[in-house]
This record gives sequence, C-alpha cells and structure tokens, in this order.
Amino acid sequence: MAAGKGTRMKSKLPKVLHSLAGRALLAHVVHTASSLQPRNVVVITGHGATEVEAASAGYTGAGDTFSINFARQEPQLGTGHAVQQALPQLADDGVVVILSGDVPLTQADTLRQLIAVGAGSKLALLTLELTNPTGYGRIVRNGDAVQAIVEHKDATDEQRAIREIYSGIMAVPAAHLRTWLGRLDNRNAQSEYYLTDIVKMAVADGVPVVAHKISDELQVAGVNSPVQLAELERAYQRQQALSLMEQGVRLADPARLDVRGSLQCGQDVSIDVNCVFEGLVSLGEGVRIGANCVIANAQIAAGAVIHPFTHIDGEKLGVSVGPGSLIGPFARLRPGAQLGAEVHIGNFVEVKNSTLANGAKANHLAYLGDATVGERVNYGAGSITANYDGANKHRTVIGDDVHVGSNCVLVAPITIGAGGTVGGGSTLTKDAAPGVLSVARGRQVAITNWHRPKKAKP
Repeated sequence: MAAGKGTRMKSKLPKVLHSLAGRALLAHVVHTASSLQPRNVVVITGHGATEVEAASAGYTGAGDTFSINFARQEPQLGTGHAVQQALPQLADDGVVVILSGDVPLTQADTLRQLIAVGAGSKLALLTLELTNPTGYGRIVRNGDAVQAIVEHKDATDEQRAIREIYSGIMAVPAAHLRTWLGRLDNRNAQSEYYLTDIVKMAVADGVPVVAHKISDELQVAGVNSPVQLAELERAYQRQQALSLMEQGVRLADPARLDVRGSLQCGQDVSIDVNCVFEGLVSLGEGVRIGANCVIANAQIAAGAVIHPFTHIDGEKLGVSVGPGSLIGPFARLRPGAQLGAEVHIGNFVEVKNSTLANGAKANHLAYLGDATVGERVNYGAGSITANYDGANKHRTVIGDDVHVGSNCVLVAPITIGAGGTVGGGSTLTKDAAPGVLSVARGRQVAITNWHRPKKAKP
C-alpha cells in the first residue's frame, strides 16, 4: 500500500519515495517482497501516483520473475478500500501478503514465518507488544484465539490497555480476502473502510485467525515525519555497524557510519569515522579506510589504504583498486578506474575510465582520463590527458616505465612509448617513440634591462 499523502513529511515528494539507507522506502518493501518469489506484486498508488509508479518500474532486478503492477486508489478511503482496488489483479488460488510502503525494514524471514503460520488457509497477522501502543490497532483475543483488531480511535479504555498491536502486515488466502472485502462498511470514527475489520468476518465465518508475534519493533516501524525517518535511518545504520563488527570489522565509531547499499568486508578491515558506502562495495583483507571517505560501487583489494577525504564512485562501470595500493588523501576515482597492485594515486588526482598497471604513480594534482598507463609509470604533478576534442573522447597510451614531468599536457589520441620521458611543461600532440626524451615547450628567453611596469601615481 503506497497511496498515502504523507502530510507530516511536509514535502512535495511522495512519502514512499523518501530515502532510507540510499533507497526509497517503497524500494525496500518491493525488494523484501521479491525475496518471497511472488507471482505478482501490486503497488497501490494514490497521492503522487504518476511519480510513484514511474519510480517503482525500476525496482525489479534481472533475476526477478515477476512484474510490478499498479492499482490506483482515488480517493483514499481507508486501508480496506485500498486493497479493494488491487483485487482484480489477484488470483484466488494464492496467499496475499499485505505490506505498507512506508514500513521499509521488515525482514523476509519474518514474512516467510508469517506465511507458514497461515498455512495457506488461515488469516495470519504480524503482531508485537509495545510499551506505548498509542495509535495502533489492538489485538483482541479470546484465550489464544484472535477475535478482532480494534483501531485506537474506536477502542474502549479497556481495549486501549492492551499492549499487543497489529503491525499492518497480514497474510490472507486470496479467495477469503475477496469475500471479506466485499462486506466492508465505513461505520466507524473515521468513516473509512478498515482492512482490519476482516478479522471479525473471519471469526464469524469460522476461519482461524492466528498471530505471529515478534519482538523487533524496527521491523514494523513506519515513517510519517522527517524525525521518524531520521530515527529509523540511525537505527538501521546501527544494525549495519553491529553486523560488521561481529564479522571482525574495526569501526572507529559505530555511530558515524553510513551503509547505503551492500558492504562486504574481509578480515582485519578498519574504517575510520564519517565514511559512506553506496551501491556494491567490497573491501579485501586488511583494507584501511580513512576518515570522511565516500565509496560507491567499488572493489578494494587486500592491503589497500584509502586515505581520508577520498571520493570513489564507480557508478555502472565500477572502480577496482589493486592490492597494496595507496589512494588519497583528497583523491577522486571515477567510473572505469581500474588500478593494479601497489598503484599510488595522491592528493587532488582524478582518474576516469583509465587503467593503471602495477606500480604506476600519480602523486599530486593530476588528471588521467581515458588512459592506459603501464607498469611503474611516474606521472608528474599538474599533468593531464587532454582526452576530449569538443565532440569525442580519445585515448592516451603510456608505456611501461615512462616518466612524465610536471605540468604536461598529453593531447589524445597519443602513445608514449615504453621507457620514454616527457620533459616538464611539455604539450605533446604526436606519438613519442620508446626510450626517447620528448620536449615540446617554448625556449626560455632572458631579457636584460627590463623593468616591470609601475602603477601611475594619482
């Protein structure tokens, strides 16, 4: 269900598209649903429907065997009314799992257990006990049997004292759901069609109603405001930090870590404060990440050191850093940067769509774009590959053991042969043969008796 307006978010962006851990709230829910191997996923939209549906189309992966379909709820007349809109797309021979688009951290194993409890024939509810259940629907029992869910606004004082609440998640046989939804009415304090009223109908029809009670509040926590979103973000990140430390990762401060994707770590990895990991990132054995680094879609091999304030973003092409390499501080590796073993990329060096072979070094203030760099190359400060002619990108090839002096411009397409040297301050536009010294700069001139201009007196 993703039709709500989310007024308390005070945002033009639909609530379910707000981001937690680098992904939209709704994307988390769809991803969890996909792990159940469903035949069909229906997203019920309403407020911002066009925007939500456009975003949702990208939530399926290459390995998914289902498509995402949509049902519009206009106007929004309650949770029961919302599910009614999805009925035409639900087959009667299945089990319907109903999830909320603003509850992002429910675990797939919890849903599998809920489905198992329902056994394909019962109405199964996900519940938990809260110290302060204000605002939630209460689970009314007769012994162990669930008799009803009473919404907070309709509950008596005795019912409000109940601490077991309905999470908003249920698994229900589709054939029963179709029958019960057709009997809903809106005779309640909100004048809405409550999905929870189907519990009373199930009891009346003799269909068992069972509860799967959990204790982890985070799995059923919803987002209604920026404050709640921030709280849930920190709770999620705390979980990620604890999981990493249990695997042996050394975190300088677990409270100052953000994982916005998948982070895989080898043995003896250490991560300093204020680091952000996005997309798919793997850190090999003994990798050290300095403070204030942002790393996305990258593979960092064993023994590499990423010094503070380094920005690595592989996007779709990815970035790989070879074993024992030293990167940063203040370095930038862009998509397609592929670094061999013991490569040095120093402060204020940018690498894009380039391959650097083992032992290559660019230690200061340099740019390598669309380049193939050989082994043990020393690339001087202030040097760049001029890879763009205003219309097309061209490649620079630098052979093994080349030394490029400071403040050089290599105008691509160009090849510098193995063992060559490029004199400082040179602008090369033609290939250089292996082993030669290439110098392309104006001859130095000394002018005697020259006087620097002086400002005119007022």
